[in-house]
Amino acid sequence: MNYVMGIDVGTSGLKALVVDGQGRGIASALVEYGMDTLKPGWAEQDPEQWWDALVKAMRKLKSTVPDLAHSLSGIGLTGQMHSSVFLDQKFRVIRPAILWCDQRTAKECEQLYQKIGFDRLVRLTLNRALTGFTLPKLLWLRNREPGHYKKTRHLLVCKDYLRFRLTNELATEVSDASGTLIFDVRNRRWSDQLISELEIYPGILPKCYESPEITGELTREAASLLGLKPGVPVVGGAGDQAAGAVGNGIVEEGAVLISIGTSGVVFAAHKKPLIDKQARLHSFCHAVPGLWHSMGVMLSAGGSLRWLREVLREADPKMDYPEMTALAEQVPAGADGLYFLPYLTGERTPHFDPYARGVWFGLSLKHSLGHLVRAVMEGVSFGLKDSVEVMKKSGFRISKFYLSGGGAKSQAWAQLLADLLEEQIYRLKVDEGPSFGAALLAMVGTGRFKEVRAAAKATLNLKDRFEPDPKTGETYRRLYRNWQTLYPEFAGKFRELGSRL
Repeated sequence: MNYVMGIDVGTSGLKALVVDGQGRGIASALVEYGMDTLKPGWAEQDPEQWWDALVKAMRKLKSTVPDLAHSLSGIGLTGQMHSSVFLDQKFRVIRPAILWCDQRTAKECEQLYQKIGFDRLVRLTLNRALTGFTLPKLLWLRNREPGHYKKTRHLLVCKDYLRFRLTNELATEVSDASGTLIFDVRNRRWSDQLISELEIYPGILPKCYESPEITGELTREAASLLGLKPGVPVVGGAGDQAAGAVGNGIVEEGAVLISIGTSGVVFAAHKKPLIDKQARLHSFCHAVPGLWHSMGVMLSAGGSLRWLREVLREADPKMDYPEMTALAEQVPAGADGLYFLPYLTGERTPHFDPYARGVWFGLSLKHSLGHLVRAVMEGVSFGLKDSVEVMKKSGFRISKFYLSGGGAKSQAWAQLLADLLEEQIYRLKVDEGPSFGAALLAMVGTGRFKEVRAAAKATLNLKDRFEPDPKTGETYRRLYRNWQTLYPEFAGKFRELGSRL
């Protein structure tokens, strides 16, 4: 039996998944680790945690799959995007990695706009400067920790640091490189103009590959530590969202994946980069060679419902999602005039407002717990529709919607989205997410499949389909227009009150 493995370096833990030659996941191991928040808005991790987690995960997998050591034919990597690792000339970690969710670089983002200009930065990279991206972190290091900056000779994101430990190769691939903000996404290469104008040492950036390309082989040292055979090919892999899209079959133009986890993502594949002059969507290279993808991101999607669950559990420890959604199903569309803004931790698409906060609007004596739950589910769904509408206004034609993530387990939520979008929605069986996509990329790189589309289609597993109800869809058109008027009314107050905290 030949196996491949997908390794996902997540924010809270590392997951390693073993997939057989038919594309079936047969064993997985999750090893959790922590995150350091030394100051408000900071988020850091020691990269050694990621390596230690992989060693532990391999021990678990080998006990489950005894012939893994001799039958592993390829490794694919994925992980949290934008998280930055700084290495010196001897390839030693200089300081803890600064993660994607770190917010310390607001001034560096403003400096980028002052030096490059918003419009020109978008032309060069197809993206706006966000605090989570890699380039602002590098500029922060230069501004705030000049001693560390002078020592820095290599800049990697998290999965690519693991690649270095596995292969001794400094490399990345196009989907993760797109999220650095130093990448010419349109031409799938590093931006020489930005590197020159910002006076960045060119050698700091690793060689960039397409996602299914082989980037190196497992060294004897790494193989010994992991209990594997040396020489196993390691492919480029992908950032977590692009890898997840491969695993969920989003590999052709027109396909859109809505993922409801803690955050919410609307992910679309394109034959050409999607251009939005306001850069309200992330525009990156896809893990499929020759394709690009756009992404709308909500910060508190399923996280909004989880927050409500935790509040309710203070009174009823047994309260859980099935009970909550059952209550919501008893309430009519629109929750009898109750609206919810799901901005509990600020928002990205389409507002990019770190000061935004959650709001229930229209609350009255007639509203019950079921109304509160339904309003949260509808508010999150309206926020996801915001991203869909931006895509459509940019000229993108959507042919099919897929749904995944924890929120997809709720039939009520899936039906709500079908009614709101007035489209069929296909629910997927895939639970492994990015690690499965990374494993499929390894299967392509090692020759099991000729190309990524073939691998994704061969393993796509649909669970069911939800049909929109025309009458409810008409109701939601009106409710969505009402909901859209709320954020502009509150935006100024969000900023005013947030700046006083």
